[in-house]
Amino acid sequence: MALHSANVGDKLIFAPAGKEAHGQAEQFTRGVLTRSDLDPTSPIRQFHKWFAAAQRSGLVAHPETCCLATASLPSGRVSSRMVYLKELDSLGFVIYSNFGTSKKARDLATNPWASLTFWWEDLERQVRVEGRASRLTREESQEYFDTRVRGSRIGAWSSRQSQVLEPVGGDTGEGEDDGRKILDEWVKETEKRFEGEEHIPVPDFWGGLRIIPESVEFWQGRQNRLHDRFVYDKKPSTEGGLEEWTLNRLSP
Repeated sequence: MALHSANVGDKLIFAPAGKEAHGQAEQFTRGVLTRSDLDPTSPIRQFHKWFAAAQRSGLVAHPETCCLATASLPSGRVSSRMVYLKELDSLGFVIYSNFGTSKKARDLATNPWASLTFWWEDLERQVRVEGRASRLTREESQEYFDTRVRGSRIGAWSSRQSQVLEPVGGDTGEGEDDGRKILDEWVKETEKRFEGEEHIPVPDFWGGLRIIPESVEFWQGRQNRLHDRFVYDKKPSTEGGLEEWTLNRLSP
């Protein structure tokens, strides 16, 4: 449904709606979330339930896709990037990446807090996770690293993630280089290093990161932006070390 013509001035984007340049956003009508729908004691079990439903639905191409956000201290500057959830266990949510030269590594070195956001559009569902990040052991990371195709293992060794790639001067025979050539050279060096080797060790600077949740919110879209939101918050540890959570509905 198109809106009236708006005088947007110097705005490059104003009230977009899908394919329409301007319009009213569609209503969320595909679900309802009540307290009785949720696991009463464990956000991990509840996430597993929703993740499995997203996989079965056939509507979400990659339910493991999520946004990892980190923040650097003392500036408080936030950065985020899309990653894949690769593991879920009783302790938390695990992703894998470069932790040597990446921006996320620099952020986490000053501030261990991180968040994950999952958005399953066709189910009109969202999950937000907040918690402390902790590196997995080398042995745990190797177990996952071994499942990757060889090219991805070579790539993990080759890339100095987030490092500026300077163009190489001279005629490359393939047109002017924009910085890609040096990356291709690093890949060739790594391929030569591991030539003929089936087992490739996980790099020291690469591996798993577990987000140990302190807060997990489950969001179900509803009409008129009056969404259903429920948040689990971890209680302080008890004497017995049992993990307990509060569960509350939030205003949209």
